[in-house]
Amino acid sequence: MASKQDQFNELQKKNLEAAMRLAQLSIENSQRIMEIQVSTAKSLFEEGVENAKALSTTQDPKNLMELRTQFAQATTEKMLACAREIAEITARAQAEVGKLVGEQLTTGSTDVFEAMQKMFKGMPITDQNAMGAIQTAMDTTRAAFEQVSRASAEAFQAFTNAGGKPRK
Repeated sequence: MASKQDQFNELQKKNLEAAMRLAQLSIENSQRIMEIQVSTAKSLFEEGVENAKALSTTQDPKNLMELRTQFAQATTEKMLACAREIAEITARAQAEVGKLVGEQLTTGSTDVFEAMQKMFKGMPITDQNAMGAIQTAMDTTRAAFEQVSRASAEAFQAFTNAGGKPRK
């Protein structure tokens, strides 16, 4: 009984480690995004102060309109650059999460099936036909699960790639 409990504890440990990696990834990407936002806001504020000073010294209405247009264009470009950077971080994070989930599905299913096989081998089943049927059912289930895991990983990858590419 202790070995079954050890197997269960090992599965829980692996799942906890995967959850911790996912949480760490989320925290790191959130920090990057916040740093970009704070840096952009600070830069826009400083430029806004400089722009206000420049506008206050200009007397010519034509020159005033040109300055406002330049400042608006510079602000828009800076905000678009910030948005692009955040989108790139998000796309990378989605790819990393997809990879992590795919790994977890693949290794998790293998661990579960191995634990089940060990459990069945420890059971007092004397009929070889019954044991063969159990093994066949497990092999069929494993193959189906692996196929679903691959399809899920491919679909997630396609979704991630579609989100990161510009539309035509």
